[in-house]
Amino acid sequence: MAPPKPSLELLRALTDENVLRALMSEARLTRAEIAARTGISKPTISDSVQRLSGAGLVVDTGERTTGRGRVGSYYALGPDLGAALVAGVTQHRVTAEAVDALGRVRAREELALGPGAGPKAAADALATAASRLADRVRGGLRTAVISAADPVDRTSGRLVRLPDAPFLIGDLDPPAALAAHVTGPVHVDNDVNWAARAEHTDGRARDADDFVYLHLGEGLGGAVVSDGAVRRGHHGFVGEIAHLWTPGPDGTAMPLTEVFAALGLRRPGSTAIDVDALRTRIAPGAARADETRTALARAVGAVLEAAVSLVDPRLIVIGGEWGPDLVDTVADHFARSPRPVPVLPATLTEPELTGARLRAVEELRALIVSPTRPAHPTHPTPSP
Repeated sequence: MAPPKPSLELLRALTDENVLRALMSEARLTRAEIAARTGISKPTISDSVQRLSGAGLVVDTGERTTGRGRVGSYYALGPDLGAALVAGVTQHRVTAEAVDALGRVRAREELALGPGAGPKAAADALATAASRLADRVRGGLRTAVISAADPVDRTSGRLVRLPDAPFLIGDLDPPAALAAHVTGPVHVDNDVNWAARAEHTDGRARDADDFVYLHLGEGLGGAVVSDGAVRRGHHGFVGEIAHLWTPGPDGTAMPLTEVFAALGLRRPGSTAIDVDALRTRIAPGAARADETRTALARAVGAVLEAAVSLVDPRLIVIGGEWGPDLVDTVADHFARSPRPVPVLPATLTEPELTGARLRAVEELRALIVSPTRPAHPTHPTPSP
């Protein structure tokens, strides 16, 4: 029996979505250009543009083509379709952006957090930044994607304080902080996971669907990408490597975070790594550079050996404030391990915001096209 033909409603919805998607890839297009990009006939595109214009999703920009031939009108997405909030929350600051459906940053806010700022101060700063941005974009903030420098519970989106966590924003609840300023869903993940997604999309790991991303900065973290997806685990804590046991400077086994204490490279009264002191120590010509580099490479190499044994990556990407400075030493050390894989430096700046921004654009686009999709009838589940 021949499959049923799609309904006229469904065909119109698919056309409308194709038109919107085309206009999300280019700031303005004529109906003829949309037809050429989508492969849909010009009359069908014209009908769709008329429908979408009536709904306020598409507007005539008032601009016209020039040159020989028939004059065409340029169309663009409507100005009231809102924006997505992209925010990075660290121990130092909240950085927030309003991003439109073409991926353009329409406005940006940055608020400093004082030393020892806790979850309330971080929540207030996040809410203030969101409120200011919502006032500056037509259509408001329709969704949010948050990058946080702490573990994130994958069920609730709340930040979670783990033992010896170096930062003080644990138990921040971004969805609650943004409830009054964002009308749609709020997505929260750890900054290292967002950085790994960015390196996979636009950075060092573009051609690798299986890799490990290691963040070596003030804090220590990792992300596992398998089959092109970041693996988060039952609670969302995959990649929390600070307490993985590694060889210390004298060969004694200790948690990775304690290696930096043994080397005198942690900030006073904190488990955060003193990045400036570390960079000075490993700089070429420094008195203890070779000794420190060897100790760090041995400790990091143990982390990588565990990662290779458990997840079998194609390559390892190292980012963070000081991670790329140590890549060559780590790579040389790791090349002598039983299962060596390439160890490469990360390439992107602000990779966590880049990754969050990519997801925010996807979410905003899905919200914009959703009114064009026909509702599917639901059927009651038959009783067993």
